[in-house]
Amino acid sequence: MKLSIIVPVFNMAAEGKLEYCLDSLVNQTVEDYEIIAVDDCSTDRSFEILKDYEARFPEKFRAVHSEVNRHQGGAKNIGMKMAAGDWIGFIDSDDWITPDMYEKLIQRAESTGADLVGCDYCLTEEHSMKVGQIVPNNKKSQSGVLDKEKRASLILDGGSLVVKIFRRSMIIEHGLWFPEDIYYEDNALGNSYLVLAKHFEYMEEPMYYYYQHDNSTVHTISPKRCEDRMEAGRLMLEEAKRHHFYEEFLPELEYSFTLLFYINTLFTYMAGVDKTRYRFVKAMGEEMKRTFPGFEQNPYYQERTHEEEKKLIRMQQKSTLFFMMYYKLLWAYRRWRKR
Repeated sequence: MKLSIIVPVFNMAAEGKLEYCLDSLVNQTVEDYEIIAVDDCSTDRSFEILKDYEARFPEKFRAVHSEVNRHQGGAKNIGMKMAAGDWIGFIDSDDWITPDMYEKLIQRAESTGADLVGCDYCLTEEHSMKVGQIVPNNKKSQSGVLDKEKRASLILDGGSLVVKIFRRSMIIEHGLWFPEDIYYEDNALGNSYLVLAKHFEYMEEPMYYYYQHDNSTVHTISPKRCEDRMEAGRLMLEEAKRHHFYEEFLPELEYSFTLLFYINTLFTYMAGVDKTRYRFVKAMGEEMKRTFPGFEQNPYYQERTHEEEKKLIRMQQKSTLFFMMYYKLLWAYRRWRKR
């Protein structure tokens, strides 16, 4: 079989979101493929919808139900263990793709010998094939046989995994199973999926539609999600050590960890969590400093971090209490100015 498309599903029955995703998958132009939709112990009608598609498209659709909620990583692992395709593709169950996306990605792989191929995506707030805001997912310079420079670039700007296909043999060979029971499983494993490939091809064409709504992972902030983002950062470093590319790409990994574990978590926590906890913020800053004592001197940190963020981070490193008081006053003032 040429391709296995894995769809983790959790409580997506409302508003026709799941059907719109699945309709785009069953109508793919690529030949000889399967769709493995894994229901992650949903409490709505999601699994009923999957069973309906399995009955209507038995030659290509498999509906699987997990009795335990393992989050997207666990659902992806179930799908990968069942997959028979030479290629693996992932899609979030509230997104959709163009009819020829997988055909084009596989054609590029077969014509170049790549074991990893990706494209761009667009942001949309409506169920349609109208191209919204295009988001370049990678860079032209990353295409080709991967050397140290290209791999370093992919660690820094790897883009999303859901707009790529991966040779299944690479996943099996390196044991690239996602962490379960946490959010941000892609962040934990993303570098391994990219760095361990031998040849990457990038297509500058938006073929994936990212549906923006209030329940999207990136739009939902809670203490649990913040803790999971930090855990994903820890796992990212463990994976780099396990696959022996930690030392070779230490500057890139240090910055990636700083961004994922600390910068993104710190500011989304402060802005989005109603009851912020001093101990949580203090522990985060202390672990950052223990893991990479000189992170503020990292060249990528210096180049890519906004000056105001640098100022606030220096403040948090010196005094968590002062930082939290200052941050809350600053944003209260800015909200007042917008009135």
